[in-house]
Amino acid sequence: MNRRMDRSRLNVGTYILQPYARSERHIKELSECGIDFVVCMGNDRPALDLFEKYGVGAIVSGVVPGWWGGDGDNAGKMAATNPLEKYDAAAASFADHPAIWGIDAGDEPSALDFPHYGKVLNRMERLFPNQFAYLNLYPNYASVAKNNDTETVNQLGTATYAEHIERYCQCVASDYICYDFYMYSASVAGHYENLAIVADACRNTGRGMWIVLQVNSLHPEKWITENQLRMQAYSSLAFGAENIIWACYTAGWWHNQVLDGEGKKTEQYEKLKTVNAELRALSEEYMKFRRVSTHFVGFGGREDFARTASFGYKAVDSLDTGVFFDFKAGDGSPLIVGQMAPRSGCSGAALFVCSAADPYDTSPGMHKVTFRAADGCSVKLTAGSDIPLLRSEDGVYSFEIASCGGVLVTAK
Repeated sequence: MNRRMDRSRLNVGTYILQPYARSERHIKELSECGIDFVVCMGNDRPALDLFEKYGVGAIVSGVVPGWWGGDGDNAGKMAATNPLEKYDAAAASFADHPAIWGIDAGDEPSALDFPHYGKVLNRMERLFPNQFAYLNLYPNYASVAKNNDTETVNQLGTATYAEHIERYCQCVASDYICYDFYMYSASVAGHYENLAIVADACRNTGRGMWIVLQVNSLHPEKWITENQLRMQAYSSLAFGAENIIWACYTAGWWHNQVLDGEGKKTEQYEKLKTVNAELRALSEEYMKFRRVSTHFVGFGGREDFARTASFGYKAVDSLDTGVFFDFKAGDGSPLIVGQMAPRSGCSGAALFVCSAADPYDTSPGMHKVTFRAADGCSVKLTAGSDIPLLRSEDGVYSFEIASCGGVLVTAK
């Protein structure tokens, strides 16, 4: 079947483009910011024409019956509320458009509704041959402290988040898992844990991992920094993310969006444009590989690693993969390192490296990374900016990575 999103590339999306930001200038600037697609887009035909002109895709809401798990009060009620016949009726009245890449099928459902969602996505696969069904899942802080035990179970529909993701994989045959995690409104430790759970599920079931991150802020007095954008994106790439989706571009929830309420650029626009350009520069080489495992190098004793360690991850002082040896930061600072294998038609081995020394961007600095490579390998470094890769006479490679930065190291 024809699908309009090019899944061979690393795609960058965003949530919410309000009507006040749908002029031709706005949509041109959206494209120039490095946005490939918009989630929760209205079925606005003039705007979609402009999307097509500037190469932007839309995941359109309001085509099929909506569903949101919310606080869990409606858990298990989706089949009765949204029977399959409603999707047939929606498809019968749907008018296609080349810019519509996906159809929004809902947000953050309970696991009690996963069996019905499995049927819904199968039905939508047939009803919308040019689109995929988009479904986003809860983060692991669906069980935040303000919820009581009953609400926690009702919200997730399972006793644990790992069970929530496992149940999704059992019931829903999508070829990706998408979830949202807002690290600077929750926690760094929770972000790592959530990445580990979802990335391992994706690897084990052959799915792509999509993640929704924050460019906006929970609190109006705080603005997400450029390095905090990098930290979210590059730590996700170290776990194999294939789609990065930023929330929010215009008013949707919270504060300090990329555009203000009058459609004018805030300081977030240039920050996001810069980081998206870096992701674009990495995309071609990065997508030649798939994530096999992720390693926490130099994380010994760090509190932000404790939750991830409970899932069998271990902190190591240096990394040996059989191709790369004694891989570490010279100052002992923490690195999140995604070990990657070639996709079909490609060759070699790769590591995606994220510097995790300063995730809150309070004291940025540079960190020297050193390693050796197997004899006969040709080693290459790909990054969003020009970073020299040096090799000493005794065969030790080195490069410098900025706090919150990310680089791809390949060997062929």
